[in-house]
Formats: sequence, C-alpha cells, structure tokens
Amino acid sequence: MFKLLTLTLSIVLPISLISPLPSNAIAVPSTFQFTGAGYGHGVGMSQMGARSKALAGENATSILNYYYKDVALETADDTKILRVNIGHQLTTARMLTRTQGANLQIFSGDIGDAQGVQPLATIPAMSSLNFSIFGSTVIPSITTGKIVSSIPGNRIFTVRWSGTRYLAGVDGIMTLSHANRKSNYRYGQVQIRAVRAGSLGFRLAITNSVRLADEYLWGVSEMPSFWPMAALEAQAIASRTFALSKAGVIRTACDCDLYGEITDQKFLGYAKEIEKKWGVFWKAAVTNTAGLVLTQSGKPITAWFGSSSGGITETALSAWGSERAFTHSVEDLASLDPTLNPNFYKWERSIPQSVTAAAFLLPDVVTLELLTRNPSGTVGMIRATASNGKQVSIRGETFRSRTKIPSAYFNLVGVQNAVEPAPSPSS
Repeated sequence: MFKLLTLTLSIVLPISLISPLPSNAIAVPSTFQFTGAGYGHGVGMSQMGARSKALAGENATSILNYYYKDVALETADDTKILRVNIGHQLTTARMLTRTQGANLQIFSGDIGDAQGVQPLATIPAMSSLNFSIFGSTVIPSITTGKIVSSIPGNRIFTVRWSGTRYLAGVDGIMTLSHANRKSNYRYGQVQIRAVRAGSLGFRLAITNSVRLADEYLWGVSEMPSFWPMAALEAQAIASRTFALSKAGVIRTACDCDLYGEITDQKFLGYAKEIEKKWGVFWKAAVTNTAGLVLTQSGKPITAWFGSSSGGITETALSAWGSERAFTHSVEDLASLDPTLNPNFYKWERSIPQSVTAAAFLLPDVVTLELLTRNPSGTVGMIRATASNGKQVSIRGETFRSRTKIPSAYFNLVGVQNAVEPAPSPSS
C-alpha cells in the first residue's frame, strides 16, 4: 500500500556531462517519473474486484452492496430515450448503410419522435450522406457513385434508417465514419447539430437517440463480455443506474445526456452485442437485470465504477471534493493481483515537462511535491513549483486526469535530463 509522504525532487547533475549553470539558473527536468497501481479514478465499483468476487461465487447484489454504501436495489422505468454523443467536435462526418434493401432518410431540424414528416431525401444502400460545417451551419450532401447532390444547410438535421422504431423497412445498419473512426449503429436515430466549441468556433455534434433499457445498454462496452455472469450483471445494474442519473439534462457542449466515451460510459453501438461468441452474454446480463437500479433516498445514484484501484477504493469526496454518501473506501486486493490485473497491478510512467507544466497551468515545472495522501492511498494534493517561483497545488485526481497517468495511486520517483530554461525574450 502507498505510504503518506512529501517528496521534493532536487536536480543533481554530473559536472562532467554539462557546462556549469550560471549561479542564477534553475534546472528544469525534461521528464518526471512515476510508479503506481490501478487504472481509473477508483471511486465506486472496482471492475477487477467485481470479477474476483464473481469468480469466488458472489452474486451481483452482494458485489454492488460491497462497493456502494447504504443503497437499495429497486426497479425503475428505464424506457427513457437517451441522447448519446457519438461524434464530438467534428468538422466532417459520413453515414451510409451497406444493408441490401435498407435506406437512410434525412430530415430538417430535430423532429424527435414525430411520424409522417416529409424527408429531405432518401438515400439508398451504398450511397453516402456527408456532413461538414460552415460557420454555424451544417452542410449535408449525398454521394452516389461519382455524383454528389447538395442539400440546403441548417443548424440541425435528423437521420433515420430502415428497420428501427422510427422507420419501417429492411433492418439496416448505419455506419458512421469520422476522424479515422468507423462505428455501426442498429437502433434509434441520429441528430447532427452545429454546436459552439470555444475557440474552435462551431463544430458538429452527432448524437444517437436510443432507449436506455436495451438499445443503449446493449451497446455499453465497459466490461469484457466473457467475464463471469455475476460481474456482468453488476456492471449492467451500475451502467443502467449511472445512465438514469444523467438522463433528462441535455449538455449544450455535446447536445447529449451522455457522452459515448469513458467521460461517461463507453458506448460501442451494435458491435458490442454481436461480439463473436461472447456478445450474447452481455445481452443476457442486461436482460437478467431488467429495470434494476441502485438508489439512495429513492433516487438513482451516480454509480461510478472503474477498472481497478491501488488496493483500496476511493470516495467521491477525496477524488473530486464532493461528498456522496454512497461512496466509501473498501479493500480491493484483486486490483493488485498480477494474474487478474496484469497491466495495472503496478505501472511506471514518464511524463514530459510540457504535459506536467500544462497540468498546473505553469510555464514550466522545476519541482513536484506530494503534499498529502488520502486514506485510500491516492495522492490528495500535489504541488508544482515553476522556475519563476510560482507554486500551484491541485488534487491528485486532477493531476491524473490532466496528465493521463493510469491512476492517482502513485509515487513520484525521479526526473530525467535536467536542462537550463531558455532565456526569456526580455533577458
């Protein structure tokens, strides 16, 4: 387990390897070296721990009651339609269906669940529907062979495909391509909206409107489908609960209830349920736990979960500074098992100077100090000192998030290649 420590690194360099620095110069490391354990924020259910408990014969209810404090397992209405972001801050995107006999339809505006709306165009299989952004306007076009047809721009469009709740016909698969990524979607409909993206101006936000109970959960990819059924069922309940806690509040930055990435939950779409050999097990876990959610005081909790911890799980208060009565720190030794968790039972990382400085919003970082540790072993506060003497302290979890190290269960163990800062233009 990690011990409480405060560590200040000073730079000691062999004189024979470099020219002596001026007396007023301060050496700036090029990298900082860390060791640690676990992957993720460590709050809520440990997925490695859930797997271990399932292998030991525990059921989903037992697993969830261990990781979440004073919660009830209740049945809730999970038929809500969620808007899931599947394309964030894009400049271009492309949609098509390769299913023979299927088609896409494009509509002007966000038409919701409305039926009988006249489409702007119907796009047959193998023809593509393309989107780009110009100012605050979404510009669609259709490509059929070598022929490109334009469609008048608008701020938002809706796209449906056959074989869904929204459009009758042959069961189609819609393929979305953007930024060197390609994903398949079987259910719901999509909206393409121009949203403001700070200094980037306007960008495309693409969302998939899907029913939480099945269309969404079948596509959530947060746990390997070949893991024990009790672990999968615990994950299904946690994922359903988390989604329900976020439902109904559309975030303007993504035009969504939920991001389809690990910012919220990884939504893989149709590929998850059709995984060769194993996809049926994840669908079974969703079906076996239909409607079940974790509540406290009658409301769904924000059922955070993560891959693994450093041996003890974390609380929301220690990680983010916000008290949540359903989170607590419990032993999680499975995360330190090299057989169960070979990639993250321990880890080493070297973080470049530029990334470290950016994490603290400083021009550079000369020293780092681990000021406090939380009872779980995560770093509570870490302080950086710049060559100009300015000091900034941030939470260990904030440092993890900004530098992309695996977890906040870490130690600072060294620096490399100290260099003299470049003179400022005024010097």
